[in-house]
Amino acid sequence: MKNQKGFSFPTPFDLALVLSIISIVWAVVLTKPGDDRFLSYLWQVLVYWKDGFWGLLEFTLQMVLILVFGHALAISKPVSGVLDQIATGVKSNTHAVMITGTSTLLAGYLNWGFGLILGAILARRIGEQAALKQLKINYPLVAASGYLGMLVWHGGFSGSAPLKVAEKGHFLEGEIGVIPVSETILSAFNFQVNFWLILALLVGLWFLSKKKYVYKPMGELKEKKAEFRGEDMLGLVVGAVICVLAIGEFWFSAKLSFDFISLNYVNFSLLGLGLMLHRSIKNYVGAIELAMKGATGIVLQFPFYAGILGVFRSSGLLVMIAGFFVEISTPESFPVLTFFSATLINFFVPSGGGQWAVQGPVIVEAASQMGLSVPKMVMVMAYGDQLTNMLQPFWALPLLAITGVAPKDLLRYTLCFFLLGLCVLLLAIKWGF
Repeated sequence: MKNQKGFSFPTPFDLALVLSIISIVWAVVLTKPGDDRFLSYLWQVLVYWKDGFWGLLEFTLQMVLILVFGHALAISKPVSGVLDQIATGVKSNTHAVMITGTSTLLAGYLNWGFGLILGAILARRIGEQAALKQLKINYPLVAASGYLGMLVWHGGFSGSAPLKVAEKGHFLEGEIGVIPVSETILSAFNFQVNFWLILALLVGLWFLSKKKYVYKPMGELKEKKAEFRGEDMLGLVVGAVICVLAIGEFWFSAKLSFDFISLNYVNFSLLGLGLMLHRSIKNYVGAIELAMKGATGIVLQFPFYAGILGVFRSSGLLVMIAGFFVEISTPESFPVLTFFSATLINFFVPSGGGQWAVQGPVIVEAASQMGLSVPKMVMVMAYGDQLTNMLQPFWALPLLAITGVAPKDLLRYTLCFFLLGLCVLLLAIKWGF
């Protein structure tokens, strides 16, 4: 990525490579036994990295599917039709901003891939309708409102970290066991945090929509609507069967609880819904092909995060870092420190799943030593990760492409969302512990 002066910004993949090098150097410098030669121990650390490289293949595919299935759902004909109707009914700038922000927050809470694409498409549809009606709206603010789902997603129903620890056989099961979603996503603590966060964001949107702005008509966009022409009904039938199975798992679960929900369950449900709404297998395959472009970063980066995790674990660096946090923290300060470290790490590891793979083991080790609630600490990391999505450009790229808004115009408003979210989440963490 380049700015207007030609300066090349590092890509997320560049940062994954840099983090890999840093982890290897740290391991060699900090954990090398005194009687080992430097080159021989460097080779051993590189072997740790290589051995860990494919350790998160299942997790990688889960992250790819949750984005791809959510994206495919967002561009289905029924969802697109609803978005067109919403856009047609917009009558003012405040209406445009509030309807986009509310829709995106709800969609992002359900699924981050669905919310990310739905928000971008809705913002664009509203911009197109405003241009046709010659209705003056703050289009960059509308587009920024379409990105708000990424500020609530990790505390929602597709949150990578809480869903991963709810799975049997997850990579930290030996340390913390299986943590059901009733203690994380569906906990009273998380619901209260999200209620106040969403309320604050909606109030902030209302105030921003009332401020004076320089009106700029929506420019010509190259992006076209996805067109699907499949006529078979097989997708509807297969999707209905999958949805019945998904509903049946809840209905026949013990006491109608939600403890069975995991990444695999969410992906299974998204697949069924997508097939039902596209109706045609041909349509759905076309939607998946479009959505796969957005998963490139996950496919490339996750093996490197797994390699970093292999270095941290096998070299003893993980225990050393966790011990450092225990030494400089108290049970009262560690949640806040974890929150801020999660916001920082998200700049370098822009995937919530990848961040949990790198930061999760340290959090679990330190929290266990301090006697802190591990489910709450999972959510603290999730809040930090989602907050700096408002400043991290990686996931904004699809929205920028669809809406045609310049990055600097988007950042002007997402910075406001970041500050609002920072205040709410810090207060929530202090209150929760």
